[in-house]
Amino acid sequence: MDIDCEEMSRLLEASALSPTPSEAHGMLCGVICGGDATPEQTWIDQLLPKTDANAPPLDAARDRLRSLVTQTQADIVSPDLGFSLLLPDESRPLAERATALYDWVRGFLYALGLLGVSERDFSAQTQEVLRDFTDLTRMDLDDLEDSEENESALTDVTEFVWAAALLVHAERAGARDESSQS
Repeated sequence: MDIDCEEMSRLLEASALSPTPSEAHGMLCGVICGGDATPEQTWIDQLLPKTDANAPPLDAARDRLRSLVTQTQADIVSPDLGFSLLLPDESRPLAERATALYDWVRGFLYALGLLGVSERDFSAQTQEVLRDFTDLTRMDLDDLEDSEENESALTDVTEFVWAAALLVHAERAGARDESSQS
């Protein structure tokens, strides 16, 4: 991914939603994986809606965000599994990275809700995954200690979230794409 959390944060400074970079990326992945026909427009309209007062710097931010949409869409459908979650790198404190994952999941669920996608639209396995996502948004991260055990747990949860997003995509967007090609 050629946008990091710091650049994403700068691009989102004018957003009325004030999402964290990870939350915004979770939203993007949610609209893509949820099968939205126009994920770029839906996502950017949520983050930086056009108004008469918009200045050229916002147009530049929208253009940069569009490139992230294109790249993320390509990564999600890529057979080489190039898709990754936009999270702080491993040099950042554990609590910061755990909070970013929490934000990513919240953004993903927000996007599914925005699209009107509900649990009943999925298989039993994916329904369970979405319940797990909801449970992740209830995590208490206030007293998270830096430890090898917590580091390992965060890695496991991050991998689960990554795989779960691809599962949602396979059931929603992948199925829609296959039916439109038939």
